[in-house]
Amino acid sequence: MKTKFILHGGFAGRTNSENNLFFKEILKNTPEQVNILLVLFAKRQIKYEQAFSENTLQFERNGENKEFNFEIATVDNFLEQIKKTDIIYFHGGQPLKLLEALKKYPTLFESLKGKIVAGESAGASVLSACFYSKTEDGIFEGLGFVSVKTICHYVGENKERLDKCPKELETLLLKECQFRVFFR
Repeated sequence: MKTKFILHGGFAGRTNSENNLFFKEILKNTPEQVNILLVLFAKRQIKYEQAFSENTLQFERNGENKEFNFEIATVDNFLEQIKKTDIIYFHGGQPLKLLEALKKYPTLFESLKGKIVAGESAGASVLSACFYSKTEDGIFEGLGFVSVKTICHYVGENKERLDKCPKELETLLLKECQFRVFFR
């Protein structure tokens, strides 16, 4: 079974039709009882409660008759938590903070096989092979789980910055609330 990656341009917590489609896409073909792991490593811990509330509300709003079990990822048990879940959701925040946390898990890609993996903003960036971050003001190498060079929160600026990334990578310019699906 292939891994489904869904990359989102940012602000998935907003209630609108585009974000509804994003959460419905994440939940497509999932069981009636869904286990969701919320990865908030890109946030400061004091922001976890707000991020948890935003995410759970969006899943519940778009999950029709599904029953949800939400869990917040922990650094110590992250790979074990992935084994017990259907969906891994990488919330937005500071991409370099998230990247640093995820690089501690050399078997992460293998652990995600066959899962649904969604990345919002910083999450989308670090899942990409290469990304531009306005907040970090630079081009960075991501984990490469999706072979694209990405700009999240795209507003028509800085596309040329991606010229520093490998030319063979597809360019992914994600406006806020836009998403794209990849299978790998």
